[in-house]
Amino acid sequence: MMVSVGSVLAGTVLLYFGAHWLIRGASSLAASLGVAPAVVGLTVVAFGTSLPELVVSVTAAVGGNGDIALGNVVGSNIANIGLILGAAATLRALSVESTLVRREVPMGLAAVVLVVVLAADGVLGRLDGLVLLAGFCGFLYWSAAVERVVPDAAPGEPAGATGSRGRDVAVAVAGLVGVFLGGRWLVSGGVAIAQALGVPGAVIGLSVVAVGTSLPELAASLAAVSRREDDIGVGNVVGSNLFNLLGVLGVTVLVDPIAVPAGFFRFQFPVLAGFTVVLLPVFGTGGRVSRTEGMLLLAAYAGYIAALYLVPGLG
Repeated sequence: MMVSVGSVLAGTVLLYFGAHWLIRGASSLAASLGVAPAVVGLTVVAFGTSLPELVVSVTAAVGGNGDIALGNVVGSNIANIGLILGAAATLRALSVESTLVRREVPMGLAAVVLVVVLAADGVLGRLDGLVLLAGFCGFLYWSAAVERVVPDAAPGEPAGATGSRGRDVAVAVAGLVGVFLGGRWLVSGGVAIAQALGVPGAVIGLSVVAVGTSLPELAASLAAVSRREDDIGVGNVVGSNLFNLLGVLGVTVLVDPIAVPAGFFRFQFPVLAGFTVVLLPVFGTGGRVSRTEGMLLLAAYAGYIAALYLVPGLG
């Protein structure tokens, strides 16, 4: 058991620093090559913060642990709203750009509905993966078309080139290796713990694995909020959720189809939809997310995690 716990902790640390290094090196390299900042933000930064979810979900699905793969995606999205946005708003009330309410939050809800509809037959197959990826490509195209404002580097990281392309490549490669190794360790440790404790794999994926893979988003959002770049911090949460549902889940089921446990229809999907819907009134209260609302989000997330472990059949 201790070896498995150590594997989860080591994997989580590697995922965090691996994503951090990958974003830093790739963003700097792209800047040195003259790539437009908006393109860097839409590709390098978005992909970098969601790469842990992608690696963990694909690794789990290929290893026959589809429940962990699906739980990781759904649990990460719930954690992004309840844990990350809640923690950021608890530290300081956030000012929210109105376009988030008008455009991106409804798109996030539409993505949840699309996943539920595709999973209605109990399986997310390769055709479903193609549909999700088509939606993801449409989202990227739409974002570029409306000139969505995105960070040109991860919050807290320098936006420009470092002056050494060789060093940028080395940092990016080191980050990529860290993410892949971290993903393997996190999945293997999580599966071992679930088996030892008799906990369903989906529950481990929805909680331990999901929080571990959400660390890059947590760091990015908290860093942005500390610099009073609220739109970046909040946009990171909403954008990451879209990326996870359409991109990460799309690639995962395209690689290996996933059987959807019944508990997802009874509890997980409704909870995810509920957390997404609640963003509309929260963001709509004067364009701010108050500290009280942040604490309520954290409390709701704590209740969700407690229910996972205390109520059978939810995973």
